[in-house]
Amino acid sequence: MNIDTTNFGYFFLFRDIVFGIAILVLILVFHGSLLSRVLIRFENSTSKHMAVQEYNWVYFHFYCSFIHIAMIHLFEIFIWGGFLVFLNLVPNLLNALLFAGSCYTTIGFIEDILPFGWKTLAFFIAFTGLFSLAWTTSGMIGMMETFREVSQKRYKSKNS
Repeated sequence: MNIDTTNFGYFFLFRDIVFGIAILVLILVFHGSLLSRVLIRFENSTSKHMAVQEYNWVYFHFYCSFIHIAMIHLFEIFIWGGFLVFLNLVPNLLNALLFAGSCYTTIGFIEDILPFGWKTLAFFIAFTGLFSLAWTTSGMIGMMETFREVSQKRYKSKNS
């Protein structure tokens, strides 16, 4: 019995698009809400410490914010990995995390392990990583401006 995979291919593609976009939106909402909380907290704490010239605390908050942002990205990889295991697309969480991390970072160090009919899901994992990392980069640029400003003020206060 021959099965016409052309028609099934469109079904699989549509299913991938629906699931992929749903998880992509979920993760981007998660990412945006947590990233904005981290950035707002950084701005508030640095403003307070800069006003009283406690520059070392600004550095501390910068590195803590950086660690929080890294943890957000790792958790997003866990979300994708959990989704892959939940749908029984990957046999175990370790393989799912490695594959999701490989796609999310767009490094591609793991070969495609998704079963037939789910192959295009890797694109959505990569899109999630690309958007999240770009969003983080824009936030980190603002943080770096504050970091440089504090470094200059600290240098001037030591040399005055």
